[in-house]
Amino acid sequence: MPSGWDSSVMQRARFFPGELVHHKLFDYRGVVVDVDPVYQGTEEWYQQMARSKPPRDQPWYHVLVHNAVHRTYVAERNLETDDAGNPINHPQIELIFDSFEDGVYSKRSKSN
Repeated sequence: MPSGWDSSVMQRARFFPGELVHHKLFDYRGVVVDVDPVYQGTEEWYQQMARSKPPRDQPWYHVLVHNAVHRTYVAERNLETDDAGNPINHPQIELIFDSFEDGVYSKRSKSN
């Protein structure tokens, strides 16, 4: 697990910030930028967007989508490791991460 992330959340999570992932249902690549230990969205969003009704009591991930300008909120069961090892093309990458090595992004240090 990379340094700088909440270890209590990461103990439950399968993926960590900076890790490349692939969405099983919608077939897109992305990079994890944050992890929630359980679903943190609204009931309205869940009913409208989470059509496969994934569990709310398991980790959910904030993901920057490759070749897009948006981020998604995805249940753990819908993600798998992306083994391509290629960088993600997204305008927010440089705001969040400072390097990409061995298929993993490193978190940008916070400035004071």
